[in-house]
Amino acid sequence: MDVRDSTNPVMLSVQRWLARANTRHPWNHNEHFHGWILCNLPARQHTAIDVGCGSGVLAGKLAAHFARVIGIDADEGMAAAASTRLASTPRVSIERCRFDAFAAKAGEAEADLITMVAVLHHLDLADTLSRIPRLLAPGGRLLVVGLAKVDTLTDTMIDLVSAAANPVMGLIKHPRPARPADQVTATELAMPVRDPSTAVAEIAAAASTHLPGTTIRRRLFFRYTLRWDKPR
Repeated sequence: MDVRDSTNPVMLSVQRWLARANTRHPWNHNEHFHGWILCNLPARQHTAIDVGCGSGVLAGKLAAHFARVIGIDADEGMAAAASTRLASTPRVSIERCRFDAFAAKAGEAEADLITMVAVLHHLDLADTLSRIPRLLAPGGRLLVVGLAKVDTLTDTMIDLVSAAANPVMGLIKHPRPARPADQVTATELAMPVRDPSTAVAEIAAAASTHLPGTTIRRRLFFRYTLRWDKPR
């Protein structure tokens, strides 16, 4: 049961309070996990591919570690925003394309790192995972920060703890209450969003088929992480 879909009056009241608190002290859940990615970089750091690069924040961070970073995004607005953000970062190139199209034309065993942050649930799970081994060089690494469907009691409990901890993290990361100018305006681009339709258990099963040895963990703040190392 996803508590966010509850129609219980008490739960609705709590959700409204949390929404107000989160609006006053906003923070970016996806960027919060960039630290996990940067702490899990592979030993060889020549080429990194950031799939679903959005506005290019992670790609810019990876450029400090890799000789070459390729950011891809199927959304025209996101690709344009990333290109603008990273125009003065020569190590980074941005391509507007779907992952399957990119994978079909990319050379084999080129990447030392492939990252996906809040993007895997936008893609065909089995098809996407099946393409990863060909793209990674021996010893290369896949790092995924993903969203999954709430499907078990464990999922529900982690969601409840995450919901309660969310405003606390907001106070830590954004202690000053947000002003109207801090909010996303109509002229700013919003990331394409989609509710996840696949549970963690299903993702783990697909990973075990296509990427044996994958490590997948549920995390606080409505995310899971997945790591796979291609054998040398």
